[in-house]
Amino acid sequence: MQRRTLFKLLAGVGAATVFATQFAAPAAAADVVNLKVGVTGGPHAQIFDEVKKVAAKDGLNIKVIEFSDYVQPNAALSSGDLDANSYQHQPYLDAQVKDRGYKLESVAKTVIFPMGIYSKKIKSLADLKSGDKVSLPNDPTNGGRALLLLQKQGLIKLRADAGLKATPIDVIGNPKKLKFVELDAAQLPRSLDDVAVAVINTNFAMEAGLNPKRDSIAIEDASGPYANVLVVRTADKNKPWVAKLIKAYHSPEVKAFIEKKFGGSVVTAW
Repeated sequence: MQRRTLFKLLAGVGAATVFATQFAAPAAAADVVNLKVGVTGGPHAQIFDEVKKVAAKDGLNIKVIEFSDYVQPNAALSSGDLDANSYQHQPYLDAQVKDRGYKLESVAKTVIFPMGIYSKKIKSLADLKSGDKVSLPNDPTNGGRALLLLQKQGLIKLRADAGLKATPIDVIGNPKKLKFVELDAAQLPRSLDDVAVAVINTNFAMEAGLNPKRDSIAIEDASGPYANVLVVRTADKNKPWVAKLIKAYHSPEVKAFIEKKFGGSVVTAW
């Protein structure tokens, strides 16, 4: 009798354990939030692979989706194909929201990529000759950013009110009669064989194997207005997963990864 009673008790405990496990599993699964985050290739993708690891500890299951241009990640986020993106600075986002009517908002600063000037043909900007070609991004804010860098280097003068949206039309002083070649930002590294210098966003420069600190012949001050941002739809900005995503990005683990991986070519903005 005692053995039978003990067996029944053990069987009851086993059944209770199975019962509890069966009903606990869905609850645990329900706590996991699946997210799709858009990035551009190179540093943004590498950083978010690290963010993904940290965020998983807080119940976020992130799928990182890479894009090869600056236009599609915002279009995909606006349409609901993404939950967030991390690839653009605030002036670019502002221009996209204004021009396309997107209901998107930045929720946190991420990193700064100082824009650089690169060349395969000259060692110094002083070596530029009259009529040399200069390639730069063809999107409004990054094109303006490139022109402002050229102005800071003393190569051109822009209209006083041109600001961040400057285009070659706003160039009012061009002593060397430089010729501007506007290209998609991702194509700029390939243009180095055909132009005297190219003004390239750091993420695309690094993706092409260029080191901003070593290979650029001039580079932006990292304290400018071009901090990159984490972006979500306006309707989602107060959802709990957004706070968790920011927490993961701003974690000590991610900061340490950025400092070690990029050696100062990419700077944290928080």
